Amino acid sequence: MTDKLHGVPFRSIEDPTKLRRVLEATLLIESNLELPEVLRHVVEEACSMTGARYGALGVLDEEKQALAQFITVGLSAEDEARIGPRPTGRGVLGLLIADPQTLRITEMGRHPDSLGFPPNHPPMTSFLGAPIKVRDQVYGNLYLAEKVGWSEFTLDDEALVGALSQAAGIAIENARLHDRVRRAAVYEDRDRVARDLHDTVIQRLFALGLTLQGLAARLPEATANQLGCAVAEIDQVIAQVRSTIYELGMGEDSRGIRDDIANLVRQLHEVVGFEVGLTFTGPLDAAVDDLVLEHLLATIREALTNVGKHAHATRAAVRVEADGAWCILTIADDGVGLAGTSAAAGGGLGLPNLRRRAEKLHGTLSFDSPPEGGTVLTWKVPIDT
Repeated sequence: MTDKLHGVPFRSIEDPTKLRRVLEATLLIESNLELPEVLRHVVEEACSMTGARYGALGVLDEEKQALAQFITVGLSAEDEARIGPRPTGRGVLGLLIADPQTLRITEMGRHPDSLGFPPNHPPMTSFLGAPIKVRDQVYGNLYLAEKVGWSEFTLDDEALVGALSQAAGIAIENARLHDRVRRAAVYEDRDRVARDLHDTVIQRLFALGLTLQGLAARLPEATANQLGCAVAEIDQVIAQVRSTIYELGMGEDSRGIRDDIANLVRQLHEVVGFEVGLTFTGPLDAAVDDLVLEHLLATIREALTNVGKHAHATRAAVRVEADGAWCILTIADDGVGLAGTSAAAGGGLGLPNLRRRAEKLHGTLSFDSPPEGGTVLTWKVPIDT
């Protein structure tokens, strides 16, 4: 039967002092959740326990064929600079990559796989290496060299390093999980802020701009010009807020439906002639499937292109909502409106395509002309919730 602590076998370590040392090292390593510090602690503890003058931890690349990182202990920054580039996993170091088993060598220079050392490298004779596994996959290798006061590393050293390597694998996995959770929390917080800016701040600024623009049409020219300057400033603020939103991540590679739509609307700003307001409501990522998304994006593209080409608008806003069993797209502009009821019924401006997309998904397409002017397009299709 194998004695374990946190999944690490200690059966082959009989000396109580050494066993206590391994347990202390394990607790120290597992108490740290920052991966770079975990890796360095592993090497430091391995050197301390075995009396190795030099230690290193090589992290494998994605193909598991070479070393992507090489963390060292025992060499000064000046020593490393004189030696030159870090090892990539050839020679004796490559043995553990090809065959991830504990390896103990009395004299490295005489080993058949040795390629020698580069200029300015300190002499290293004895060697002990062990793989570090995370979830049964080799993550990297622990390398120790030049046991102080001894001609070679011992079987006890091999047992100590084997136990430490397994403890390191657990600590590395914990650190990676912690990092993923932390990054997810950061992304979630950034997305929440971005959504608040989209759904609240921009929407209110846009509504304020429309109100001022409507008032300007009924006021004397001098006052109307002043309001026009205020509306222009609001537009600048909206542009700055949108820039902040994209910096928060919504303008990067897509992480969901909101990002797909935001990226498309941003691309169409040049076609429309001005920046378009964008609002999201409801659990879009959970409710809208790929088929609905495909038609939704195509509808937004065609509708905003129509606004840019035919509406003579100065402002427009897109709202996408997952409301119960429906996905509802609303696009409002302050343009000249549809050219008669025949166009609204499907007589031009590419509107038949929009209607067919809605009907193909068993939905509807409708238009409204608000009293203040312009057009409101409503595209509504059922979704599974």
